[in-house]
Amino acid sequence: MKQTLLVVEDDRLTRELITKHLRKSGYDVIEAVDGEEAKTVFLNNHPCMIVLDLILPKLSGEEFCAWVREQERNEVSIIMVSAKDRTEDKIRGLKLGADDYLTKPFHPEELVAHVEAVLRRTGQYCQKIAHDGLCIKPRKGEVVLFDRALHLTKHEFNLLYHFMENPNMIISRERLLDQLYPYADKIVSDRTIDAHIKKLRKKIECDSTTPERIITVRGMGYKFVTE
Repeated sequence: MKQTLLVVEDDRLTRELITKHLRKSGYDVIEAVDGEEAKTVFLNNHPCMIVLDLILPKLSGEEFCAWVREQERNEVSIIMVSAKDRTEDKIRGLKLGADDYLTKPFHPEELVAHVEAVLRRTGQYCQKIAHDGLCIKPRKGEVVLFDRALHLTKHEFNLLYHFMENPNMIISRERLLDQLYPYADKIVSDRTIDAHIKKLRKKIECDSTTPERIITVRGMGYKFVTE
């Protein structure tokens, strides 16, 4: 599973250069040009790391960093990049919650090395799958929809995890039954799956009567749609 990185940088050339090198190194990269847009992109994608410029329009990098720490505490790594090169600036950034601080100008390969080093220390905390604001954290047993925690039953959680691990694939009721009841000593009706999915849709869909995340493929099963 590729790790998703958010690059928040208002200078287009710098942003594109950072993104190019991070993608070349195998990361999924999403972008934002100011602090307010970064909030929306963050909640939609739940990245593992943020490469954050400090001098941003609308909302400063420091303010955005503080907001992120309120959202997910230490689950997201943050590397601050800035032309502010005074020792007190670096100390302030680290105290705000940054995991690393890199001064501009820097070589893109240097940034990639910093990203890799931070993820070696913190990457184990970022075990999650996210799409369109919906984020599942299997190691923690948590599900978040944008900025709201969802309370799922064990079966609902396992169903959602299986769907999100296999996006855009039709999964039959029989396979889902095997996933939920691998050691069942009696026959479990496939309608049981329908009941679980109906309840799950009420929690993750905008309108459970016209689902857009988990759709029914008639005569075949269900599919978690991401494209």
